[in-house]
Amino acid sequence: MDSGAARAGLVSLVGAGPGDPGLITVRGRQRLQDADVVIYDRLAGEAMLRQACPDAELIYVGKQPGKQALTQDGINALLVDRALKGRSVCRLKGGDPFVFGRGGEEALACVEAGVPFEIVPGVTSAIAAPAYAGIPVTHRQVAASFAVITGHEDPARTSSAVHWDRLAQAVDTLVLLMGVENLAEITAKLIQHGRSPSTPAALVQWGTTPRQRTLLTTLGELVEQSRAFGSPAVTIIGDVVSLAPRLGWFDRRPLFGRRVLVTRSREQASDLSARLINLGADVLEFPTIRVQPYSLAEVPDLAEQLRAAPSWIVFTSINAVSCFVSLLRESGGDVRSIGTAKIAAVGPVTWAAVESAGLRVNYIPSESLAAKIVDDFPEPLDGERVLIPRARVAPEDLPQSLRAKGAEVDVLPVYETVSDEPPDEIREAVRDGEVDIITFTSSSTVRNFLNILPAADVPASIAIACIGPVTAETARAAGLRVDTIATDHTVSGLVAAVLEMEDRGRRTEDEGRRTD
Repeated sequence: MDSGAARAGLVSLVGAGPGDPGLITVRGRQRLQDADVVIYDRLAGEAMLRQACPDAELIYVGKQPGKQALTQDGINALLVDRALKGRSVCRLKGGDPFVFGRGGEEALACVEAGVPFEIVPGVTSAIAAPAYAGIPVTHRQVAASFAVITGHEDPARTSSAVHWDRLAQAVDTLVLLMGVENLAEITAKLIQHGRSPSTPAALVQWGTTPRQRTLLTTLGELVEQSRAFGSPAVTIIGDVVSLAPRLGWFDRRPLFGRRVLVTRSREQASDLSARLINLGADVLEFPTIRVQPYSLAEVPDLAEQLRAAPSWIVFTSINAVSCFVSLLRESGGDVRSIGTAKIAAVGPVTWAAVESAGLRVNYIPSESLAAKIVDDFPEPLDGERVLIPRARVAPEDLPQSLRAKGAEVDVLPVYETVSDEPPDEIREAVRDGEVDIITFTSSSTVRNFLNILPAADVPASIAIACIGPVTAETARAAGLRVDTIATDHTVSGLVAAVLEMEDRGRRTEDEGRRTD
C-alpha cells in the first residue's frame, strides 16, 4: 500500500435495513453518525439520514426501474475518491450489503485501490418484509427451508444463473427480491417445473414502512393480481404465506395507513413522532418553529433577578428549564444559584426536566395548564416574588393572574422561537390533502404553521388535533376547525386524543355500513 493509501479514510459498507429506520444495527447507526461522507441508496429515507452528522456530505446514488442516479462504476469510483482524500465514508445500502446489494463489487473496488473498508451487515428485506406481513419464512410444521433469489439478474448475462428447474420443488419457501418486473416469467417457470399454481403466494411492497401493502394470493393468480403493485417489493411463495391472516400485525396497528403531520420544533418533534410511528402512523415532520436559546449577554438582568431572591420560580415548558439552567452555567453558577426559591412546574414533562437538572419541584397544578398554576397554588401569593423564565413572546395570562393574587412577578425571557422552513414537498402534501391529521402542541406552532401555509390552504378533510384548549383557541381564531383536544395536556395526552378520534371515526364508519 502506498503512502497515499495509508492515509485513506475508512469505507464502511453499512446495511441500512429494509426501510424501518429502527432496524439499522447499533454499529451501523454509529458509522452513519460518525461519517464525513454518506453515499446512500433509494431506500435510505429521511428519518435515517437525519441521524447523520449535520456537516456530512450527503450523496444520493439510488437506482430504480428506468432511472439511475449513478452507474455502479461511478459509485465505486466515488467511494474510492472520497476515501483517498482521507474522509470517512458511510456507504448506506438498503437491506444487507451482501444480499443482492452489490456490496461485494464495492468492497473489491476498495481492495483494488488499497482503501481500508469494513462490512456492517444489515437486516435483509428477504426476512423483514415477510415478518412485517405476518409471514415466517420457516415454520416447524410448515417449512424447513427457504431460498432467497434475485428476480433481476445481471442484464449482461446471456442465460439465467437461477436453476428454476431445481428450485421449484426443492425448497419450501421461495423469497424473490427485485422481481416485480419479471414476475410473469418467473411464475411460469416455477409452474412449468412442478410448483403447484395453488401454492400460497404473497407480495409485500414497501415492507416495514408505513407505506407497506400486502397482497395474499396464489402462485397461479400472482401476476394478474399484482398489477397494481410496483417496486420495491418482496415476493414470497410457499405454504407459510397461509399463516399471514393470523400472524399479521404491522398493518393492524391503530394508526396504520394514517399520515400525521407533527408541527413541533425540530428539537422536540422526535418524541411525538416516535410515539405515532409506533402506533403505525406515517409521520411527516413540519418544523414550524426552532428554539433559539439566549446567551448570557442577551439576558443581562439574570444576576439581578436572582439577587432579588424570588420565593418561587415557575417553569411552564421544558425549553424554559433547559435554557434557564444553561444560562446559570454560563454565568459560572449552578442550580444552587437559585438560593431558597421553590419550584413550580406546569406538568409532569416539565417536572421531569426540572428534576433532571438537579432541582426539586415543590408544586405541580392539578392540570397541565398555565392557568391552573394560580388556581391551585399551595400558599398565599400576597407580597411573594415570583420569577418566570420563559420565551420572549408568550401569553400574559399567567403573570397577570399571579399579580392579581398580590405577587410581584418578574418575567425573564431566556429563549425565543423563530420560524423554521419545512421542505416544499411537505407543504404540497398538505395542500393536496395527502395528510390525514395535523397535530399542534402550542399556540406558537399554530401561528408559525399559518405563516407558512394559510388556513385556506388546509383542506377540510384534514383533522386538527391540539394539545390543549389554549392551542385549540388559537387554531380556531385563525380559521381552522379543531377536531380533538387532549384532556391531559402532554404529548402522551395528545397521542391518546388522536387515538380516541380515530376510534370514534371507525365506529361511525361501521355504523354507516350497517345502516347501508
